[in-house]
Amino acid sequence: MYKINGHHHISMITKNASKNNHFYKQVLGLRRVKMTVNQDDPSMYHLFYGDKTGSPGTELSFFEIPRAGNTYRGTNAITRIGLLVPSEDSLQYWKERFEEYGVDHDEITTYANRPALKFEDPEGLRLVLLVSNGEKVKHWKTWEKSEVPAGHQIQGMGSVEITVRRLDKIASTLTDMFGYTEVSRNDKEAIFQSIKGEVFGEIVVKYLDGPSEKPGRGSIHHLAIRVKNEAELEFWEEQVKQRGFHSSGIVDRFYFKSLYFRESNGILFEIATDGPGFTIDGEEEHLGEKLDLPPFLEERRAEIEAKLSPIEE
Repeated sequence: MYKINGHHHISMITKNASKNNHFYKQVLGLRRVKMTVNQDDPSMYHLFYGDKTGSPGTELSFFEIPRAGNTYRGTNAITRIGLLVPSEDSLQYWKERFEEYGVDHDEITTYANRPALKFEDPEGLRLVLLVSNGEKVKHWKTWEKSEVPAGHQIQGMGSVEITVRRLDKIASTLTDMFGYTEVSRNDKEAIFQSIKGEVFGEIVVKYLDGPSEKPGRGSIHHLAIRVKNEAELEFWEEQVKQRGFHSSGIVDRFYFKSLYFRESNGILFEIATDGPGFTIDGEEEHLGEKLDLPPFLEERRAEIEAKLSPIEE
């Protein structure tokens, strides 16, 4: 049976691409590996940040929606993103860096059984730095031009938190359909891993009753999980159908192929292939420096660029 190899990327909403760009490049030290547009609505930017090449498992992506309102927090939503750092010394480095840059953060604590530092981006997106203890996406590459020293750089995505009304429903989807291992559970929380013992495919599911989250700036749109290639994607498409979920069918996103579905709590998952990746239309040295468009949008470049505001570097 095919396995889910961890997280692929995670996608959020930002109101302002320039401010978002500043925070994730200058403050968090990530590389902007792709500046493109939402393929379903080319009037909005789609920005990707990650390691040197935007490896699967390191990618944070943002749709710019200038009219986005506030997020009204609630249940049935993806509610926090874990980012891996090398050591407990790194947490202290980041705490001091956040204080220098005025980033909203907590004290160093623990999260999902790991030393951790919770913080929020300028739009209220909830994140947490987690000590990796040597665990990271195996193909993660240091970004030499990062604002952050190599010994403290973010090494990709760790635990992703999802808050739901019906914990058993999402647990069944993760374990019975996708083959995740349930590694701990109580009445309020369960932890699942796509590869047992590895944090880069970990999902923390929390139970919360009440109204559903109303998304806005700083909210999380969907979580994408990794498969190797299109043959595996076709296999998972069939599994999704067999469980009665409505699927988007396989969509060619040029940089990877995907399918989307909502599980029983309404959480949107994407299943995405590892390749071909962001170097398909750009040299590694110059990734993210200019607006890249998939071939089917290239003929509309002038029209698309006219509607986008330049991003302040």
